Amino acid sequence: MRLGVNLEAHIYYKSGNECAAFLANIDKSSNANVTFNGKSYHLPAWSVSILPDCKNVVFNTAKVVSQKSVGDISDAYTTHMEEYSLTASTWDWYKEQSGIWSENNFTSKSLLEQINTTKDTSDFLWYTTSVNLDKKLQLGEELEVILNIESMGHAALILVNKKVVGFGYGNHENGAFTFNKKIALKQGNNTLEILSMMIGLQNYGILFDLAPAGVLSVFLVDSSSKRDLSSMLWTYQIGLEGEYLGLDKVSNANSSLWNSGVLPINQSLIWYQTKFVTPKGNGPLSLNLGSMGKGQAWVNGQSIGRYWPGYLAPSTGCTDNCDYRGSYDASKCLKNCGQPSQTLYHVPRSWVHSGENLLVLHEEIGGDPSKISIFSRISVEICSHVSESDLPPVDAWESTMRDNIVPFSEVRLTCERGWRISSIDFASFGNAEGECGKFRQGICHAENTIEVVHEVCIGRESCSIPLSNALFGDPCPGLLKSLAVEALCSM
Repeated sequence: MRLGVNLEAHIYYKSGNECAAFLANIDKSSNANVTFNGKSYHLPAWSVSILPDCKNVVFNTAKVVSQKSVGDISDAYTTHMEEYSLTASTWDWYKEQSGIWSENNFTSKSLLEQINTTKDTSDFLWYTTSVNLDKKLQLGEELEVILNIESMGHAALILVNKKVVGFGYGNHENGAFTFNKKIALKQGNNTLEILSMMIGLQNYGILFDLAPAGVLSVFLVDSSSKRDLSSMLWTYQIGLEGEYLGLDKVSNANSSLWNSGVLPINQSLIWYQTKFVTPKGNGPLSLNLGSMGKGQAWVNGQSIGRYWPGYLAPSTGCTDNCDYRGSYDASKCLKNCGQPSQTLYHVPRSWVHSGENLLVLHEEIGGDPSKISIFSRISVEICSHVSESDLPPVDAWESTMRDNIVPFSEVRLTCERGWRISSIDFASFGNAEGECGKFRQGICHAENTIEVVHEVCIGRESCSIPLSNALFGDPCPGLLKSLAVEALCSM
């Protein structure tokens, strides 16, 4: 049903006159007042109001009232977590072989598709070939050419004569990528090794199960020619040497394969291991792997997943002013430009035990394990700011209809399971200013707010505080008031 320009109602009937309605304002910038069934309703721009009885609004998508966790990630580090550095830990390492590392290899005069070749036994496939340069060069002289590699996905580490010359990768939307870089070849035979890496498998879209991966073509380009290496004889090795040796397993922690001494850092294709003592307490644990590049981590033989802090978000496009209105766009409301998407990796408490625990890392492109630390969360600060003009909770609607009672807006606070509200850091019923973590009292403030909230919430996993003058008194008659609360959850 049209209610005006960019205004509409969708009505659903159950039986007789029983119905539910959705009132929509699809204008991207203008609020509107509409009349529906003889009553007037306010619709903010780009929002939908839900009327479960075709009369009363219980929810509007532009006025979502919810609890927040206070502070950004850097605040959480210092305020709510205890850090245990691994700088002083003793590290062992194993530098694995590149290319052909065992007799279990095979050859083909073509570039093979990765998924069908590895058959889900590893995320890694080595492509190795020999490039003969018959041009006569002076002693110590090298020939510079452009190495061009087309990959169907998802990432690749490239080595020439056992030295890393580059790393290429695709993105979330398209795993395919092109690698172009100037390299130097010596006279005679030169070894070209490409470690192609899978980064997950597509699980949606048209023919998603047929999406290919691996190296598609390889060319050497100079000022006068373009040499196609794609049909040369390639030797294939499935997986990594460290995978075959089982370096991630606890049973190999004392193996003679591991080296000790001066810790090598910022090296590719290297395994690290160290031992750590479980941080005290019962809070969640996480590894800060911000100093590493790309790889995988294990704790006591259990994989905590792959990490890639070296993959940074674009440095531009972020804004402090986020406008939800209008069609969804992946570039809208970007945050943390130029930062890795993740640096903290959860370690379940059930995977660690008292005494020493084993941490193993496989680093693919280079990092510094001595800067790794473990965080134990000891508390979480939560907050909520609700106005008298905000809608009451949706679950209050049924009792309202049944008992014919007008509900109040509410501040609702909830800790994680097993945690309790241990302190109230801020509370003001009136016209508090600022945002979560930076609240301050306004000119209107009920002096008993802290006392009331403390009585209702302290020691509980969750609590609800209605915005009622009967509860707080009326500190400023005639003024629209709000309730702002910050609380601390602890175990």
